[in-house]
Amino acid sequence: MIKIIDGKRYNTDTAEEICDWTNGKFGKFEYREKTMFRTKKGNWFIYHYGGPMTDMAISAGMNSWSSSEDIEPVTEKQALDFLEKYNGYKAIEKYFPNQLQDA
Repeated sequence: MIKIIDGKRYNTDTAEEICDWTNGKFGKFEYREKTMFRTKKGNWFIYHYGGPMTDMAISAGMNSWSSSEDIEPVTEKQALDFLEKYNGYKAIEKYFPNQLQDA
């Protein structure tokens, strides 16, 4: 997917996929996916995809709903929060080593 936001092109085909999460409901209307990407210039974004029974649902007219996809640019702090939430520990070690300390 490609989306231009504030004059910047975000492209899932050319960015590096960092970490992904799904709710495991493949092939169902409730399926939800979130994937963190990093562009070659170091910008972070999340690719969202969801079925017609998720927060990504869009109206298809005649009282029916469809799945959709979107791209959301995020800050480094938001990227780190995403990686912590969805167990992207390898990516945290690679991209945010100064944010870590042993427990």
